[in-house]
Amino acid sequence: MEKTIRKLSNGVEIPVVGFGTYKLQNENNEACNIIKEAINSGYRSIDTASFYNNEEGVGKGIRESNVSRDELFVTTKVWIDDDGYENTIKSFNKSLEKLGLDYIDLYLVHWPTENIKETWRAIEYLYKEKKVRSIGVCNCTVKQLEEIIGFSEINPMVNQVEMHPNRTEKELLKVCKRHNIVVQAWSPIMRGQLLSNSIIRNLAQKYNKSEAQIILRWHLQNNVIAIPKTSKPNRIKENIDIFDFEIEIQDMERIDSINTDERIKLQKYENLYKIV
Repeated sequence: MEKTIRKLSNGVEIPVVGFGTYKLQNENNEACNIIKEAINSGYRSIDTASFYNNEEGVGKGIRESNVSRDELFVTTKVWIDDDGYENTIKSFNKSLEKLGLDYIDLYLVHWPTENIKETWRAIEYLYKEKKVRSIGVCNCTVKQLEEIIGFSEINPMVNQVEMHPNRTEKELLKVCKRHNIVVQAWSPIMRGQLLSNSIIRNLAQKYNKSEAQIILRWHLQNNVIAIPKTSKPNRIKENIDIFDFEIEIQDMERIDSINTDERIKLQKYENLYKIV
């Protein structure tokens, strides 16, 4: 049977598929109900962030699920407005309170800023104090990652970045592998923009799978942890049903050929790319 978990550099186990929660709302129990649906469908890794403003609903869904806390892997992140040492610790405590949990499995720097050194020092402190089981960063380039490794006492265990067949990040993958850093992909299917791609569609027919399943399987075979997000029950189930087939090498290369190094537009937060 194929492994559904990976080990981080400190030995902590992380599921190879996560459930993203961006844009889920606390109102009308939306986040809570969708999280319960995801957990019931087999997801054991839930990814949120202080910036998403849904930690209360996500935490409620986790607590109301029929799965014990120690079987779940919960990630949240510190936003750029809370960078620096003291602010990061305050933000963490706020997230913990909103989630209603005793600890976080993975705490990430959401975007690197000029205060990354002090922010990372706070992240290391939280790890040493056993408030979090593992630590990492998001949206770090090769240069930024190597800079952090240069001053860190504890290296990042995860780098969560935008990755999909239109942005394959091959060089970043090599560097992360060299430093034993697990790569996670946010927006792994490019927010649905790749589902109409002719290569993806042809492969979906060949393997009798959905277009999304083809892309998520491509991530899995590249040793990348995908974090798809959907609020539709059928898609929630579909996105985790990727362990019963394997994409052939030549077809993996066909998917690679889609790459244009294109980013998703972040609208009002597009200026964040200047940080990267």
